[in-house]
Amino acid sequence: MAGRRRGWSIGAVGLALLLSLAGCGGTGTDEARTEVQHLLDRRSAALLGHDGTAYDATGVPSEYTRLRALPLASWSYKVTAVRRTSSGATADADLNYRVAGYDKAPVDARRTLTLGRTADGKWYVTSDSPAKGAGQQLWDQGPVTAVRGAHSLVLGTGLTATGLSGYAALADRAVPAVSRAWGTGWSRHVVVLVPRSLKDMGGLLGSPAANYRGIAAVTTGEAGGSGRAPADRVVVNPEAYAVLGDVGKQVVLTHETTHVATRAQTTAATPLWLSEGYADWIGYLGTGRTPTEAAPELTRAVRDGHAPTELPSDNDFGFTSDPAELAQAYEGGWLACRMIAAHWGTARLGAFYRAVGAHERRAGAVEDALKNVLGTTPEAFTERWREYVRSQLA
Repeated sequence: MAGRRRGWSIGAVGLALLLSLAGCGGTGTDEARTEVQHLLDRRSAALLGHDGTAYDATGVPSEYTRLRALPLASWSYKVTAVRRTSSGATADADLNYRVAGYDKAPVDARRTLTLGRTADGKWYVTSDSPAKGAGQQLWDQGPVTAVRGAHSLVLGTGLTATGLSGYAALADRAVPAVSRAWGTGWSRHVVVLVPRSLKDMGGLLGSPAANYRGIAAVTTGEAGGSGRAPADRVVVNPEAYAVLGDVGKQVVLTHETTHVATRAQTTAATPLWLSEGYADWIGYLGTGRTPTEAAPELTRAVRDGHAPTELPSDNDFGFTSDPAELAQAYEGGWLACRMIAAHWGTARLGAFYRAVGAHERRAGAVEDALKNVLGTTPEAFTERWREYVRSQLA
């Protein structure tokens, strides 16, 4: 998710290649692409074989130290383009890799590599970085340290194994807690990424760091799918996470682990009040936190005479929203799920979540699930929720 330059001499072979690349035909470009592909194949094999000497021979010796702690099941590049430059070439490539024991399918990452050429015409890598518009990978930010837990893998930069072990302990408690509420039909393990700073968190997510200020953690990965997608990554904001108490830290990791567990049943039809509220519901189970303790912003609004009249919309959950309004959205979703569990039972809550996600489209998904699973209507449900919010927080 960086390199020592070598001298480059054009020589007779290099001149021939330069002329062919500059020509109208594609033969030279195709030849270069094949050569670079072979180079990256050797590089991948060296990494998977834990052969640092062979890896260093392909270029950027310092990069192996960043990657060697990653427990990899696979690692490969597919070169998509090669362009000649004054100092060598640049290549576009799709990197596919799997973390051993965690990823069901390869994670895809678009990369841009710069290449030099030796006097005898051999390519070597001088840098390997994210393609324009692509997020960083953790190793782009420094050497990766890995800590394995019973149900977790924590990968971090800037922290020792001892520093990361606390995250593993919390994640190991989160996984069985989620399974008790949701069921065991998921991978039952989680990968946690701990970057060095909020800025680095933004780099991993490919978004401005300011979007995540005050957000303790997020979960990556597309919603829905066939269940063949790779495991989600829980990405921690070390700055916001550090100010939380022990209970808060556990709630955050359990919340994010819930997203990993429910991802296959979370589709475009699932409103955020349900997906975020359900994750908070599991997160707070067993903590002993009262509604006024767990929903302070909504409590303040209710007591100030500004109780909500509608369930939170998806727009209310935007990370760029006002912090108080964002908190109220999460708290409102949590209370909705808490109400379902209290009135209809925890099993019905899980069934309701799955029924909503079973729809391919948003239209009618919640309405049908309310009718078929809870035996109510959107209007009656919303009214019950309004009364519940007031009764719990007044």
